[in-house]
Amino acid sequence: MAESTKPLLNDSNSPPPRSLDDTIESYIGSFGWAQFLQATLVSFSGVFDAQQTFISVFTDFEPKWHCATESSDSFCHNSISNICILPKTSWSWDFPPHVSVISEWSLQCSGSFVKGLPESSFFVGCLIGGLILSTLADSSLGRKNMLFLSCLLMSISTMLTVFSPNIWVYAFLRFVNGFGRATIGTCALVLSTELVGKRWRGRVGIMSFFGFMLGFLSLPAMAYINRGNSWRILYIWTSVPTIIYCVLVRFFVCESPRWLFVRGRREEAISILKRVASIPSSDGTMSFSSLPSQEEEDEKPSVNIYAAMKVLVEKRWALRRLTAVMAVAFGIGLVYYGMPLALSNLDFNVYMSAAFNALMDLPANLITLFLVDKISRRNALIGFTALGGVSSVLIFALQNMRIGNYGALHLVLELISYFCACSAFNIEMIYTIELFPTCVRNSAIAMTRQALVLGGVFSPIMVAAGRKNGFWSFGLFGLAIGLLGLFAVGLPETRGSDLCDTMDEEECKDRQGNNDSVIA
Repeated sequence: MAESTKPLLNDSNSPPPRSLDDTIESYIGSFGWAQFLQATLVSFSGVFDAQQTFISVFTDFEPKWHCATESSDSFCHNSISNICILPKTSWSWDFPPHVSVISEWSLQCSGSFVKGLPESSFFVGCLIGGLILSTLADSSLGRKNMLFLSCLLMSISTMLTVFSPNIWVYAFLRFVNGFGRATIGTCALVLSTELVGKRWRGRVGIMSFFGFMLGFLSLPAMAYINRGNSWRILYIWTSVPTIIYCVLVRFFVCESPRWLFVRGRREEAISILKRVASIPSSDGTMSFSSLPSQEEEDEKPSVNIYAAMKVLVEKRWALRRLTAVMAVAFGIGLVYYGMPLALSNLDFNVYMSAAFNALMDLPANLITLFLVDKISRRNALIGFTALGGVSSVLIFALQNMRIGNYGALHLVLELISYFCACSAFNIEMIYTIELFPTCVRNSAIAMTRQALVLGGVFSPIMVAAGRKNGFWSFGLFGLAIGLLGLFAVGLPETRGSDLCDTMDEEECKDRQGNNDSVIA
């Protein structure tokens, strides 16, 4: 008896696939080992992304110091907290000066601008890099090549940072590092989710967040092993694995078949689908030949790398969605980057405090992983931002109440707020993937991540101002994430919906959703 199989070629009485998404879904809807390995390899880029994002916590910190000699006639006393008023011979660092850029280059008495310049330069590089490079993944380079070039630029700049002779060169190389790093998370998230069907899209999207968490968690361990040694060694340890990873991406990662189809590169897309989903060669080609060729040509992105941005701005529904997700992302970014920085104001061990923050990513990722297919994207986003906002505002309230011992509760609320920011960030990235079609998806996610990074640019300033008045840090953090999270109210629900590939498809689905709402 012949083996019973589902025919890949529709007969004359069967309707053709409704869209490119339906056709691809029929082959990659299941989740096989090939897709799992591809998603894992792509998501591993988050490890190196996180290491470069938070490495300054252990390279740019101000070490502890002690009095060289302490006596009744000495200038130095333990009660003095400002070493800038002391003679240089009366005090010394607890560790060798080369453990931090602050002590190695004698920046302890420099202004806050100079001390924060490397970290600020990194985030400015992320902003500029995101604006310049983001649409290349949608237009000319594609997801895979953009991921490879971003990781390569980040790894090279990381290695060159080891040879920095002063704070100015160091800050410039951190800028280049941020410039290269800007699109890694976006490309990894989009590429991994476009290689699987909609049933697995949410769970695969979480894999990239697990990679970021692993990278963040690895930093305290690496820094603890390197304690007492030069900060330059930490950059070496993080650059060499990234270079090796670039080689793996170049030779083993597949390009997104969705992007290839939209670009009109049909044969390459079918070849990749055969590798990932084990499609029989003849049937796969014949099935895809039933797709209208005009869909590919009409919606093929322009050679102009900013064509995707132009489309997003010109379409009213797309601009409304983009504005909303960017507003929410800015509020999340303030808390996501601000909370780890605010921990430096507390009397915590730097390794333990970073580890606690990194561990908060784990429950956030697990909860998102198991609930992403069961709960509303919109309601989850609003809920997490509201809870994060309330927790952050309560920290400020406790500070003003000046009650006896609130340190433990303060820390718990801080971790809850950071946990909510992590969860909201995970949900919003998946939500953004489903809100925009393939031809502009990478650009939309890149702009959302840019808004998140913009929050990171402002958060150090707010943390510094909050050392005197907690309202400027924890108070504003809570108000921002809570109120800006309400922008999600006007967004459509996307859980379980099909991914669209063209702007026309998405616009038709949007109109249909509005009509259904009116009828209801």
